[in-house]
Formats: sequence, C-alpha cells, structure tokens
Amino acid sequence: MGERELLVLGLLKTQSQHGYQINDFIERNLGRVSDMKKSTAYLLLKKLNQSGYVGVSIEQDGNRPPKQVYSITPAGEAKFLELLREALNQFDDVTPSGDIGLMYIDYLPRDEAIRFLQERVEKVEALLAVYANAPKHGFGVGVDLSIRHRVVLLKTERDWLKQCVEQLPK
Repeated sequence: MGERELLVLGLLKTQSQHGYQINDFIERNLGRVSDMKKSTAYLLLKKLNQSGYVGVSIEQDGNRPPKQVYSITPAGEAKFLELLREALNQFDDVTPSGDIGLMYIDYLPRDEAIRFLQERVEKVEALLAVYANAPKHGFGVGVDLSIRHRVVLLKTERDWLKQCVEQLPK
C-alpha cells in the first residue's frame, strides 16, 4: 500500500462518501497533488474494502438508484496512521525527467539546446502559474504545504534551467 491508499483513507477520515464524491473531490481539489484516475480510486475502494479498511453501506434516495457509501473502519484508521507515518518519513532519490538528455546536450548546436531549455523553462513557468493561483485549502495546513512544496521545487527547476542556458559554452 502507498500514497494512493493514504489519500483515499484520508478522505474517508473526514466523512463517509460515495465513490463519485471521492473522485470529484480528487479531481477538483487535489488534481495538483495527485494524478489518480477515477478507475484507480474505485479499484482502491474495492481493495480497501476487501482488506477490512473500508466498510460499504447502501444508500437509497427516493427513486434514484442505490449508491454505495464508503466509510473508514477502525482497522482503516490504524492503516491510515501507518501509511501517514511512512509517507512523511519517505524520501525517494529520483532522477528528474530530462536529466539523461542533459548528459548529451553537447551533441546539439548551442542555439538548438538553448531553445529546448527555454521551452522547458516556459513549461515550468506555466505550472508555477497554476500553483500560484491555487486557492488556500482552508482545512489544516497539509494540502497547502504540499502545494507550496511543489512551488519551491518548480522555482528551483526554473532557476536552475536558466543558469544552464547561461553556462552553455559559446
């Protein structure tokens, strides 16, 4: 289990929800910190239910079709805390995308290399604009910390790329 399970269990800690509500919340509010697809969320809910971490009840509202409502169980509460502790203590030494290309940048003409690096800067700046316009979460500091972390990383990437352009041999 990992961060996606932590995300779903964390959402259920706040309140019992329909699968649609969970997916809608992730898409509208957490799209900047998670790339989880709807099908993945439903599969996770099924897996978490089979593991005893999530309970399912059926809710009927008038003539509408019955809906499954998911709730975190006591075992799910314990699993949530275990996953939370693991996630906060985790550090992955990952190779950023494009670093392999940087190793061979000397094979391109300088002007072309600069153009590609500047295009990369523009992509980073576009993402920065998205994150800069993200509204404050309003409940606790966690989501806001995650977004600020992304902003710091993106600014560092942007500044580093600009330095690379300046350092390319003439």
